[in-house]
Amino acid sequence: MKNYSRRKFIKSASIGVLGFQVVPSRVFGANDRVALAGIGAGGKGSSDIAGAHAAGADVVGLCDVDKGRLNQAVKKYPGSKGFTDYRKLFDELGKSIDAVTVSTPDHMHFHAALRAVQMGKHTYVQKPLTHSIWEARQLALEAEKNKVITQMGNQAHAGEPIRRAVELIRSGVIGKVKEVHAWTNRPIWPQGLKDKLPAQEVPKNMNWDQWIGPAPMRPYNPGYAPFKWRGWWDFGTGALGDMGCHIMDMPFWALDLKYPSAVEAKQNGNSLECGPNKSIVTYTFPEGKYSHKMPYVWYDGGYMPEQSVFEGTIVNSQNAKKFDLILIGEKGKFLFNRNSTKWKTTPEGLLDDFNPDKTIPRVKNEDQEWIDAIRGVGSEPLSGFAYSGPFTETVLLGNLAVRLGKRIDWDGINLKATNAPEAAELIKRPYRKGWVV
Repeated sequence: MKNYSRRKFIKSASIGVLGFQVVPSRVFGANDRVALAGIGAGGKGSSDIAGAHAAGADVVGLCDVDKGRLNQAVKKYPGSKGFTDYRKLFDELGKSIDAVTVSTPDHMHFHAALRAVQMGKHTYVQKPLTHSIWEARQLALEAEKNKVITQMGNQAHAGEPIRRAVELIRSGVIGKVKEVHAWTNRPIWPQGLKDKLPAQEVPKNMNWDQWIGPAPMRPYNPGYAPFKWRGWWDFGTGALGDMGCHIMDMPFWALDLKYPSAVEAKQNGNSLECGPNKSIVTYTFPEGKYSHKMPYVWYDGGYMPEQSVFEGTIVNSQNAKKFDLILIGEKGKFLFNRNSTKWKTTPEGLLDDFNPDKTIPRVKNEDQEWIDAIRGVGSEPLSGFAYSGPFTETVLLGNLAVRLGKRIDWDGINLKATNAPEAAELIKRPYRKGWVV
């Protein structure tokens, strides 16, 4: 992210502190416990809170709009206090918490995380960092301004497979990269629906108004919550938002990619309400230190790269599912899975006796990396918002091309689609009354 953007943001104060009192982070000893609040206590939130607890945090506050899930979580962490509205959690416990996890549906990430960051709380947010491109920019800038320790929940970023692969690619194992292809089997939830779902009775344990949050109000239906929200544009970011921040990560990091100059998409089933059944999204990146001007192509819903992409490898479009992506460079090809170091290269001998120095810190896991950094016994998390903010901007840019049905020429510094002024309301979404920031 350019310093120009940061300076402009801080000078203009495009987001005020909304009257919140910033409580400076306390100084920790190496063995001190971190006081944690978890926003979103069920599903992925449950494991995020458990991970932070295992890494050295004491859970003192919990929030979930489902009272059933909330009560289960409170029982798991004796001494914690439960809330169905995160704003009330901050009002009551704000002075006694050090750190916050945010593991809500995508459309709630920004508002909860922004409040935490502006109160000086170290903040962990599940991927994608935010629901919109503008939100990702603002949250990264606010985190920098408030000097908090942050982490986005793309877990593999902390693992050996990605960190070693970044070192290999940057050391030139396949030479300067010419193209990248990445794929997923998602979506595994309904997408391609054209209409809102019929109203049903809200479960007695659910605070539906709070679940909707900043999104436009609509009647409850179990086809939205839990989990199935991912395919609905008002709440989720589709297959790309769900898995892009995992699968696209290694090349984005290894190649030190900045803003793409353009993005375009082929899709089937997109509507005003829902993401498509399947899509191919092509980002065009300018030349950099580790790559030529190149396409970075994303596939989901059953789309896969053409067989020519795998030419010369032992992999084809049918058996490639044990990998996530392939990089094609001047010297050969590199097949990668974020959970494995059993890489495949073409030619096969490229990794023989190729052993560049380890230059990236190794950590136990993303939770330990975050908690240790808070306690001052570890380095800054490498998927902090300074990295994951611009990365999320790029991932979500693909959804602009999907939703508008046209090529997007992108001015990344100013967050503008130069050939599509109609993109502005998707880059920065409107918020429901009472949720405007």
